[in-house]
Parts: sequence; C-alpha cells; structure tokens
Amino acid sequence: MTELWNIIVGLLIIIGAFFTLFAALGVLRFPDLYTRMHAASKAGVFGSGLILIGLAIHASDVAISLRAVLAILFLILTTPISAHLLAKAAYAVGYPAWKGTAHDEMRTALNANKPRARKK
Repeated sequence: MTELWNIIVGLLIIIGAFFTLFAALGVLRFPDLYTRMHAASKAGVFGSGLILIGLAIHASDVAISLRAVLAILFLILTTPISAHLLAKAAYAVGYPAWKGTAHDEMRTALNANKPRARKK
C-alpha cells in the first residue's frame, strides 16, 4: 500500500512541477504584462497546490500536512486578489496592452464611471 501512496505522491509532484514550468514559460513567452500575470497566477498556483498536496499526503506528521493545506488556502485566497490589483495598477499608470487585444473592458468601465459635463 505504501508503494501506491508513493506513486500518487510522485505523480502529484511531477504534474505540479509541470504546471509550474508552464507558468514560468508563460511568463517568458506571453506578449504583455496582463497575459504574463494571468499565466503566473493561474498555472503557478495550481502547480504549487499540487506539489503541496503531494507533500501533505507524504508527510507522516499532522502538523506538516496542516501547514501544507493552509499554504494552499493562502495561495488560493491571495493570488487572484494580488494579480487583479497589480493589473489594475499597471493599467492605471498606462502600461499598454498587447496590440492583439480584442476588447478593453477596463476603458469602457472607467468611461462609464466618469461624471459627464452638463449641457447649458
């Protein structure tokens, strides 16, 4: 039975490492800050989460498993928020999107919230 658990842990760590590798490749290959941040936040958290799940299964100590689960929860809760805030700050200072971007919904939302001049 322990061999089965070792295989499961090994697969989780290998799959998590591949997702983390894909996140790093996305950061290197994608054309602009916004798509790079998307790759880092989505695939990076998923890969790290799989590696931490493998650690939690492999650890024979409950405290280590609990820390791994708490680390996964922390990543899931904080990474989307921080990526969103960084992208919003980059947009606010004028960091340009990729030329192939089809639609800029942030510009539409910001223009909708601006007060309109009164007609005389």
